[in-house]
Amino acid sequence: MRVRKLTFAALAVAATLSLTACNDEDLTGQGDPSAASTVSPSGGSGSDSSDSSNGSDGSEKAGGKQDAGSESGSGGGGAEKCRTDDLNISATDGTIDGDTEGTVVVEFRNLGGKDCVLAAYAGVDLKTGSGSLSAERTGQEADTTVLKDGESTFFGVTYPMNDSGGSGVSVSALLVTPPNETKSFSVEWPSSNTLPVTDGSGSSVRVGPMGSAGQGG
Repeated sequence: MRVRKLTFAALAVAATLSLTACNDEDLTGQGDPSAASTVSPSGGSGSDSSDSSNGSDGSEKAGGKQDAGSESGSGGGGAEKCRTDDLNISATDGTIDGDTEGTVVVEFRNLGGKDCVLAAYAGVDLKTGSGSLSAERTGQEADTTVLKDGESTFFGVTYPMNDSGGSGVSVSALLVTPPNETKSFSVEWPSSNTLPVTDGSGSSVRVGPMGSAGQGG
């Protein structure tokens, strides 16, 4: 009887050791929870090559810095703002014979490799022989635009033409800043027209919202 009791006790100890070994193996297989890999959120800046003058990092989402016409409008499905370095910016003369004002059409073509968001108005300054002249917004309603990769959008810059017979004020370039960006791009003035010399009371140079002009005018 003593032998049988000893045998049962030995079996119970063996079973306990076996169960402990199995539990230890399961915990080892689970690994350290703190070492679990993390997945970064999608929608990173990707091809963003802007320098420090941009004033923002590549992960900034559209929607927060512009006043009228902020990027929170119609939404961009998670797309980020269009950055200056990812846009091909060009300008053409869109003035039509008989127009009382001159028109320059500015094109933003998205070469960033992914969709991006443009909100409302770009900033436009004219470099003239008399200094820099900032274009004023027309005040037209401005919606958020999702610019597809490889596609373009256009907006117009209107200005008073010099019809005084004098030389007027020459313009050499447009300094264009995309919405919600701080980095500008200089575009050659595409027109031969000059601005009239005024005392400041004449009609101003105005910029329309994104999408307010078609290709070529």
